[in-house]
Order: sequence, then C-alpha cells, then structure tokens
Amino acid sequence: MNKIVYNVTVSVDPEIHEEWITWMKDIHIPDVMNTGKFLQNRILRVHGEEKNGVTYAVQYTAVNRAELDSYFAEHAPRLQKDHLDKYGNRAVAFRTILEILHETSF
Repeated sequence: MNKIVYNVTVSVDPEIHEEWITWMKDIHIPDVMNTGKFLQNRILRVHGEEKNGVTYAVQYTAVNRAELDSYFAEHAPRLQKDHLDKYGNRAVAFRTILEILHETSF
C-alpha cells in the first residue's frame, strides 16, 4: 500500500497569520502527531492564492489509509474543534487526501 498525505489547506486572516503559525507549530501539530497516526508533517506556504488571506498547506503523512481513517474516527473531530474554537472563520480549512504514487529523494 502507498503512503497517504492528509493535506489541510488553510486561508488565514493576515492580521493573525503569525500567531496562527506559532500555535500550529507549538500546539496543534504536536497534538496531531501525538496521536501516533502520522510519520511526518510539514507546513508549506501557498503562493498565488492570497486574495482573502495568507494561505498555507499543512501536510501529515500516514503509512496507509487505514491509519488515516483511524485518525478521522478517533481524533479528528476533537482536533478540528480545537482549531475552529480558537480561530473560527479567521482560519478557514479545506481538506484533501493524497496518495503517494511515486517519490524520489536525492
């Protein structure tokens, strides 16, 4: 089975984006990683999609779809609520699931 990337694209209000990124690095991402469902994570800045805010892609890599489904069932509702309670419509998320078909490192 191929690894799965859980991608959360977030448009963040420019007035709070620095606070948001700090919260993500210090609180939210460690909480997600502590579920034990992901191998790695990364935060990427999305360029060219900044009409309504600063846009980021937060990616979590799971070993397979079963681990991701387990995360959705056991942890996602609480962690997504934490994000919504803290930032509301000032950090709007769009989620996608990506399957890694090929990967090369040099």
